[in-house]
Amino acid sequence: MNRTTRALILAAGASLALALGAHAAQIPAAKTLLTAFDHDPARLVAPPPADGSPRHAAELAEVHRLIATRTPERLAQAVWDDKHENASIYAEVIGPSFDLAKLPATAALLAVVDAERKKAENAKGFFNRKRPWAFDPSIVPCDGGQMTKNPLSAYPSGHALTGYSLGLALASLLPEKAQAIEARAADYAYSREICGAHYHSDTEASHVLAVALVTALLAKPEAAPMIEAAHAELAAAGLTAR
Repeated sequence: MNRTTRALILAAGASLALALGAHAAQIPAAKTLLTAFDHDPARLVAPPPADGSPRHAAELAEVHRLIATRTPERLAQAVWDDKHENASIYAEVIGPSFDLAKLPATAALLAVVDAERKKAENAKGFFNRKRPWAFDPSIVPCDGGQMTKNPLSAYPSGHALTGYSLGLALASLLPEKAQAIEARAADYAYSREICGAHYHSDTEASHVLAVALVTALLAKPEAAPMIEAAHAELAAAGLTAR
């Protein structure tokens, strides 16, 4: 294990002294491995539809349709998802043994993934897309974002980027549960549309970014020992046999 990898593991593991709560909760902070080129939004995703364009009008109409037709149960799920922007969203599909407080190597790897995700969110400032409620004040998002969030932060969706990034990393570690994890990631992203906080192209941009970032990260030689340690830990916990 080289110095860089050891430092990454120690930096992520140090924060595990804090209580993480039941199952998977907050992920400790960590250093990043990817470069500015790896995160460049101009290279990774196309710009969103322009405000007032036919594509934007269609997306806005879809936001209104989702709000008008969502069930109380699906709205409640969207509200819960809004409040849980971390790996706990996968506890139900992975199983009760998925508790990051007891899986330090897995938490360390996910910490690096999350650090890359935070850097990738700079794309919001690059595109400066209006939120649906900023363009159309009749839309009231379920997260109260119109009162607290930057109105020019729609593209990409931060929640969806979190969900897809962590989900793709976990799917690579738990191949038996990959389909269920990926389905949960998509449903988590859909919650942002149900909520009225984002357009579909916002969440899809998050998906594209997450695939690019996680693929690049997992291919880094410095990440290999961390991946191996996380996989061994998950196997020992009975969460994967591979």
